[in-house]
Amino acid sequence: MRFDLEKVGTPNAYKLLAATVMPRPIAWVVTQDKDANVNAAPFSFFNVMGSAPPTVAIGILADPERGFKDTARNILDTGEFVVNLVPERLVRAMNVTAVDAPRGVDELALAQLATTPSARVRPPRVTESPVSFECISLSSVVTGPGQVAVIGRVLTVHIADEFVIDRERAHIDTPGLDLVARSYGSDYVRSQDTFTLARPIWRNWPRTDGE
Repeated sequence: MRFDLEKVGTPNAYKLLAATVMPRPIAWVVTQDKDANVNAAPFSFFNVMGSAPPTVAIGILADPERGFKDTARNILDTGEFVVNLVPERLVRAMNVTAVDAPRGVDELALAQLATTPSARVRPPRVTESPVSFECISLSSVVTGPGQVAVIGRVLTVHIADEFVIDRERAHIDTPGLDLVARSYGSDYVRSQDTFTLARPIWRNWPRTDGE
């Protein structure tokens, strides 16, 4: 069935994208405004976009009635943010920070989450998160009246010591991180059900010329 997204309306366009592009990793973003007030919110329109330089992208959607949340405003004003990843043991706390609280409310306090000062940016990181990326904004593209795409450069990565297998070779115990991702609706998926598939190499490709 064909869907022309400019015709189906914004709510249905969202449903079609969110129901098919999954799982989506969760960026649990901590920002700080010009007065040092801290904000946290999760976003599932998120992924890594490259490694030279290390780059992430976050799609931030505005509330139809209240407009952009503090996250977008703070990133646009300060150019700094921290992306924390979400293990299953923190999903309920993460969900608390998704509440539609009035502007200026400290969601981290609501979720009873501690923070740790970052090394190179002003916003802190979530202490219990096993992985945190300290980022600066490279660019922000307003893609519509109610959404902005933030492209950030990752300056520093924090990974809990127990998940670092080999620091020099950057080998990480990825299964041990126990990260979760968004599915469709209010569903989430775990990252434990995996399989291995080696990438093909052209020089080893089956020959059909008799050699």
